[in-house]
Amino acid sequence: MADRDRILQAALPHIAFDGWSKKALQAGAEDIGLDPAEAVRAFPGRATDMIAHHSRMADRLLAEELEELDLAEMRIRDRIAAAVRIRLEANAEHREAIRRAITILALPVNAGLSMRLTYRTVDTMWRAAGDTATDWNFYTKRILLAGVYGSTVLFWLNDESKGFAETWGFLDRRIADVLRVPRATQRLSRLFDCIPNPFSAVIGRANHGNTRRPPCAS
Repeated sequence: MADRDRILQAALPHIAFDGWSKKALQAGAEDIGLDPAEAVRAFPGRATDMIAHHSRMADRLLAEELEELDLAEMRIRDRIAAAVRIRLEANAEHREAIRRAITILALPVNAGLSMRLTYRTVDTMWRAAGDTATDWNFYTKRILLAGVYGSTVLFWLNDESKGFAETWGFLDRRIADVLRVPRATQRLSRLFDCIPNPFSAVIGRANHGNTRRPPCAS
């Protein structure tokens, strides 16, 4: 794990020019004095393997940073905003690499991977925020945050404002929009209780089979 982290961190500056590729891996390995062939072997799945590991690595770092914050003293909306900001700020120097990753994940063949990675990220955010939902809200919170996070990432990729001020304003507005949704989702939850959720399979794989499905209404 540690070597894969080191290799990928070193490769990130090269990914902006060479993509999520063997060439970028080799260049990164050379920068830190590792055998380029070893770096290539560390990521046998190449682009998708590299992107998936980078996302998981970013989630781990996010969880660690959130543990350092006094989240208990913050409103839920502020906890979520802080989580999204931390996740993006950690990659501020590698926006082109993120842009290239999104292009790859947008391919139909990678739809499943994209959903799994997005789920893992928003689940990390909600858990750090203190979410303990086990009913339909478990799903709706993550689906809604996935929308907020995804749209904010796309806005951030093209934001040239100082300190990404426009992105943080956009994020605050999106969170405010989402806060208006719970009343409607509470009414709809009864209707959808017995309908398979599109995230359920993704959640099952990410949680190693520990799915959370609300009981069907009788």
